[in-house]
Amino acid sequence: MWGAVLFLVALLIVGISHRWYTWANPKTKSHWKLPPGSSGWPIIGETLEFFSSHYLHYDIPPFFSKRMQRYGPVFRTNIVGKNLIVSTDPEINYHIFQQENKSFIILYTESFMKIFGKESLLAHHGNVHKYLKNLVLRIVSPENLKAKLLGGMDEATHNCLESWASFGNIDAKEGTAKMIFEYFAKLLIGYDEEMAPNGKLRDNFQAFMDGLISFPLNILGTAYHACLQGRKNACKVIKDMFEKRKASKTPHEDFLDYLLKKKEHEAILKARDEGESGLTWQEYKSMTFTHMVINETVRLANIVPGIFRKAVTDFEIKGYTIPAGWMVMVVPAAVHLSTDKYDNPLRFNPWRWEGQKLHAGSKTFMAFGGGIRLCVGADFAKLQVAILIHHMVTKYRWLVTRGGSIVRKPALIFPYGLHIEISKKQKC
Repeated sequence: MWGAVLFLVALLIVGISHRWYTWANPKTKSHWKLPPGSSGWPIIGETLEFFSSHYLHYDIPPFFSKRMQRYGPVFRTNIVGKNLIVSTDPEINYHIFQQENKSFIILYTESFMKIFGKESLLAHHGNVHKYLKNLVLRIVSPENLKAKLLGGMDEATHNCLESWASFGNIDAKEGTAKMIFEYFAKLLIGYDEEMAPNGKLRDNFQAFMDGLISFPLNILGTAYHACLQGRKNACKVIKDMFEKRKASKTPHEDFLDYLLKKKEHEAILKARDEGESGLTWQEYKSMTFTHMVINETVRLANIVPGIFRKAVTDFEIKGYTIPAGWMVMVVPAAVHLSTDKYDNPLRFNPWRWEGQKLHAGSKTFMAFGGGIRLCVGADFAKLQVAILIHHMVTKYRWLVTRGGSIVRKPALIFPYGLHIEISKKQKC
């Protein structure tokens, strides 16, 4: 009897050992050379460490820096059960982006794609992606920003800051997020939070954003679960508005109307003839230093922890093989904060951008992605930041009173907000 028990125990140990070995050593072809690295624990891999929180000190996130020191600029790992090759090498990153829709396609983890849905811009490739991208660009292209949106964005920012100054103390992080959401929601679908019968689309949107890059555990109380519920509720609000608009004959001249057709800054003030007139496109384009500040801000912040692609063919580069079917993560922070690419990279120094192209990505600057998948909202985001800086600098005084700490988990969050005391400058 004891012999049988010992045999079963031995068999179990052998089985577990075999599974652990095959997990730790992914099956490869004889001519392949995988990058060095570790698959971590069976099933969960190195997921827990990847999603662990840490305060942002404007350095490369520890998950990546530890492995870069141990394995070099290219290594393999496993996150949420997916074999993954991580590249912090700007040359490899560049080649990956240049091979979009050839050797690589955009792909995120199943849990991430579940959040966005099967019909999102991220889920499509080729002509369908081009068509959907053009739909979005109809709203946020530089031409439309110049012709239609600049005035509205300038007025909305002015009104928002006027409101902040009347309160005196405000959470600038929350206030800015609210301002941008309200403007963009009205622009896209004519949505007004105060007038909506079901209301609180922004609460659902916030839940969606908070759980967008979170540990994929879909149980009540987790950020991921709240994210999925927020997406579900937000989709219902938008769908109801879509159906209502479709039955209406009143034009609104917003993105929703377009879908129904298809588918159915002081020197600037001094130079003005009228000091209180709105910001113009020529003034915006003249803000060279402001654009340098914006570039330096997003370089240091590294809002996106990683950019994912999937190899559709075996791809060899720098002596390593990226097997077909494996996911690749490009890590912008590793390049943006590299001493080989930037002098004193942890220092905020907008002047480093002097004389450089301020509106394009490169091998060493990927804040808005790269290749044909360059973020379609980049110009809108930069315009909104420039308008906010312009008004804050020319019309207001402010002082940070509390908050401002940033935690990466791996998305960026402000656990204590960013509270400021703000007042209007007195006219001389």
